[in-house]
Amino acid sequence: MSALESLMSRQGIISIVLVAVVCVALVVISKKKKGQSLSTKDVVAIGIGAALYGVLSMITIPVGPNTSFRIAIAVLVIFGALFGPTVGFLVGFIGHALNDALAYGGVWWSWVFLSAVIGLFAGLITLDKNCDIKIGKFNKGHVIKMFIFALIGMVVGGIAAYCGDVFLYGEPADKVWVQIAIASVSNFVVIVLVGIPAVYALAKRNRSTDLDIEI
Repeated sequence: MSALESLMSRQGIISIVLVAVVCVALVVISKKKKGQSLSTKDVVAIGIGAALYGVLSMITIPVGPNTSFRIAIAVLVIFGALFGPTVGFLVGFIGHALNDALAYGGVWWSWVFLSAVIGLFAGLITLDKNCDIKIGKFNKGHVIKMFIFALIGMVVGGIAAYCGDVFLYGEPADKVWVQIAIASVSNFVVIVLVGIPAVYALAKRNRSTDLDIEI
């Protein structure tokens, strides 16, 4: 089945509609809690990030049963660190869901949430008032925090994927644990070797003349 045929299938259309509904709901919730909706820059970032994640997710290296090494994970870390947990979550959620819809004609929602959670936890670094990648404020402590957030994100995302696969899709528990373990290791490798170094490089490039990155 071609990408176009997958997209136009009934399941593909339903999947895209569900993605749109969830995104609108998240924006409404954000508006009610913070008194304002996502900024224009955030919306643009979500669109660009989701597109990049969806496209780069086509590039995979099989490393286990229905599990692949994906360089696209680095996109979640970069956009989360730049724009915050909401943007990171939506980049992962939309990008993964659209990739599934285009490639397979349907969406495996438990793994969509795994990607979304990775983006969300990467964005938690922005809650540190002393960290701002856009102006080059990024030190050794922030790097350590990103490592910790990544590890916690792997655990939370893995639990979400496990519950979805086993209790919603009826997948064998042993098989799912193997898939999650392999995916978590490969994702963490990408985050450590590509994602966080890319964030550091961006911070260094954006550093003002009166700011230093102590690392």
